[in-house]
Amino acid sequence: LKLLIEGHTDNVGDDAANLALSEKRAAAVKAVLEKEHGVASGRLTAKGLGESKPATGNDTPEGRQQNRRGELVKQ
Repeated sequence: LKLLIEGHTDNVGDDAANLALSEKRAAAVKAVLEKEHGVASGRLTAKGLGESKPATGNDTPEGRQQNRRGELVKQ
């Protein structure tokens, strides 16, 4: 099984900063899966998507919180 780890952010801040943050978020999840759970690095890919795929609206603090996330996608 190969997985893509997608990092996401809310819409607070500029696009470049959000993209960088989402990339760091995805890389952090990848590192934990490899180091603490023994998942082979060849099975994982990390990608930051910034604010491009919100799970919900960004108009409330709760919505923004839900948009700051990582997701595992089967490849």
